[in-house]
Amino acid sequence: MGITRGIEAGDHYWLARYIVKRVGEYYGVEMNFQPKLVKGNWNGSGCHTNFSTNSTREEGGYKYIIDHCMPKMDAKHKEHIAIYGDGNDQRLSGLHETSSILKFSYASRSRACSVRIPVGTELEGKGYYEDRRPASNMDAYLVTAAIVDTVCLNS
Repeated sequence: MGITRGIEAGDHYWLARYIVKRVGEYYGVEMNFQPKLVKGNWNGSGCHTNFSTNSTREEGGYKYIIDHCMPKMDAKHKEHIAIYGDGNDQRLSGLHETSSILKFSYASRSRACSVRIPVGTELEGKGYYEDRRPASNMDAYLVTAAIVDTVCLNS
């Protein structure tokens, strides 16, 4: 989807989902966005959400992510999980490069946490972070609103 502002992120997500479904129809393939359609020993399907602000992309952005953003994301973990997609409890088991649905975590260089901070962000000292908790069936309007509200609007 690329860089978007505000509600446009949700617009792009729904349009992309529509296009994928239509292409699937053309080829006789049915799309299902459930996070764990088939039970079993696998990680399921997520909709990782990359997020940044001017503050995270400026010099000192990595420190801002760690000191400002992550504590706020931690404090709202349960509220976020509640809107991050139906059936997400089946996916966020703490196994198979997923975090546990019960506890917020973040790390650089790890795919087994709630929020992953890319190596590039760590090395450059600025950039974005990736919320790995949203399920593949998430509502992008709700997810982006929750992140913006938590990080940018709540003090």
